[in-house]
Amino acid sequence: MDVQNPDVVVKTEIREEYAYIHAGQDKGAGGMPLGSAGKGMLLLSGGIDSPVAGFRMMKRGMTVECVHFESFPYTSEAAREKVFELARELTEYCGRIKVHVISLTHIQEEIRDHCEEDYFTLLLRRFMMKLASRSAEENDCPVLVTGESLGQVASQTLKAMVCTEDAADRPVFRPLVGMDKEEIIEVSREIGTFDTSILPYDDCCTVFTPRHPRTQPELYKVLNEEKKIDADALIEEAWGTRHCEVIRQEG
Repeated sequence: MDVQNPDVVVKTEIREEYAYIHAGQDKGAGGMPLGSAGKGMLLLSGGIDSPVAGFRMMKRGMTVECVHFESFPYTSEAAREKVFELARELTEYCGRIKVHVISLTHIQEEIRDHCEEDYFTLLLRRFMMKLASRSAEENDCPVLVTGESLGQVASQTLKAMVCTEDAADRPVFRPLVGMDKEEIIEVSREIGTFDTSILPYDDCCTVFTPRHPRTQPELYKVLNEEKKIDADALIEEAWGTRHCEVIRQEG
């Protein structure tokens, strides 16, 4: 008999009235009870990363609401439905989820028409942070959550993330920041969102993509570019397009 590495461990619990004997163990999901860690506003795109970021925060007990940015007619109805399907797949872990949808069409057109091309993505990300912060404030979410991973794309270099986070008015949680793409894909497959994430529909981040995006931006230069457009008016206009869908777990 190998007492150091047994095939089966039998445990006995002696309580006030009964004794319980059990053997074997199945690993549970882990994490913390949903809702025990407050609320966060997830910036949900149609890609692989953001659903995984949302799942990881749910696993730590956070109630997650989502904000999704669209650019109709540059992005399609199918792209929006793809995001709703990703949210529906996440409801397996939370029961229900709110998705707030905001249009960035005019913002992107103004950035394209008045700002240097190298800064298009950075400026767009700043508008996302401002509108996500406002949505978070309205829905009592003290933090934002993103699927950013350090160095994965041009807008996720260290300096780029500093420039975009400057536009947020609350902390930004990045649960994937130290993961590489293969690690993120592995989790995406495990939670059942990968096949939906890779459906070939563009999101707003692929509209007016710069040929040579700025990877090491200086904040003051980004702010100077932002001054070329009426940011406050554009935010108010975009805010007026918002609407909310409540996605519930099927079955």
